[in-house]
Amino acid sequence: MDASTWDLPASLRVEQRGEVAVLTLCRPQKRNAIDDATIQGIGRFFDALPPFAKVVVVAAEGDHFSAGLDLGEMSERDAVAGVHHSRMWHAAFARMEGGPVPVIAVLKGAVVGGGLELATAAHLRVAERSAFFALPEGARGLFVGGGASVRVSRIVGVQRMTDMMLTGRVLDAEEGVRDGLVDYLVDEGEGIDKALKLAEQIAGNSPVTNFAVLHALPRIAGADPDTGLLMESLMAAVAQSSPEAKQRMNDFLSGRAAKVVQR
Repeated sequence: MDASTWDLPASLRVEQRGEVAVLTLCRPQKRNAIDDATIQGIGRFFDALPPFAKVVVVAAEGDHFSAGLDLGEMSERDAVAGVHHSRMWHAAFARMEGGPVPVIAVLKGAVVGGGLELATAAHLRVAERSAFFALPEGARGLFVGGGASVRVSRIVGVQRMTDMMLTGRVLDAEEGVRDGLVDYLVDEGEGIDKALKLAEQIAGNSPVTNFAVLHALPRIAGADPDTGLLMESLMAAVAQSSPEAKQRMNDFLSGRAAKVVQR
């Protein structure tokens, strides 16, 4: 695909795989460290998704997903400039997490600092066994600024994140599964194929259901129980009233749709 559509930097590449868009980090010589141009490119891409894309897979060239913020690009910033820089990351990842389609990240090697922040802005994460997770900002005199204090702590818990930041603890892929950072663990070299299979399956869902899962479910989970149950009822009513839902239910009742089986 033509990267000029989004004015993407050389660090990003877009490919079409059927109804799936694959956005690839392309700085393997720097372990896919994330610079400002990359962050801005990610934001532009998710601002104007290609019309065919029902799912996005975020992948990476080389042996590592991302070693985090490109420290070589760091400059002296006063407090106000630092806030604006952090908010730039927040805005890009908000477009990704809060966009119209599900996002799957394919993780391998270093998933560190800003790389972990990028990964946790995805809705699902597939990790190869080489993947490892860390938040080294504490050892560098820094604090997370790309959303980790919200997204990572929400997944692994505040206590585990505290440990990672205070001690520099590194989690391997198995520990990532245990702590919820990894949804699917696969062998080396199998991450992209697994992600594409999941993406094809998700693309076949009702768009209303996918929207509800991405946008209603997090808000329901964060609401008080009474409000959450009311929101659930409203979303269920909207979903089941769609013509597509009615057709799918008719297909199931008439035996034309597959039943749930153990895979």
